[in-house]
Amino acid sequence: MAIARKCKLLKIYLSEDSKYKGHSLYHALVRRLAEEGMAGATVTRGIEGFGHEKRLHSSRLIDISLKLPVIVEVVDTPEKIEAAIALVDEMVNEGMVFVTDIEVVKYGKEVTEC
Repeated sequence: MAIARKCKLLKIYLSEDSKYKGHSLYHALVRRLAEEGMAGATVTRGIEGFGHEKRLHSSRLIDISLKLPVIVEVVDTPEKIEAAIALVDEMVNEGMVFVTDIEVVKYGKEVTEC
């Protein structure tokens, strides 16, 4: 699959315990994004962090360890990321979502075309 060099990164910060229709929100997002044909998505589980409420969540604190930060990153063309934002807006009720411009130098086994 060829992907343009000028792409966008959609980054979604969630709580590990966030749900969507009874399932993990991050898992539901990745499945839907794959169904939409996005170039790729990655989920990263944080070991420590805090959000707008300024409450510390850490893997060192047993009682709140299920609320660790989770980051979903999606890379694709500007057009596909714009379409994905509507999907994310529908599914994500709290957290932080942002988009930034990136330049992809390699995707898969080949260098991307300009």
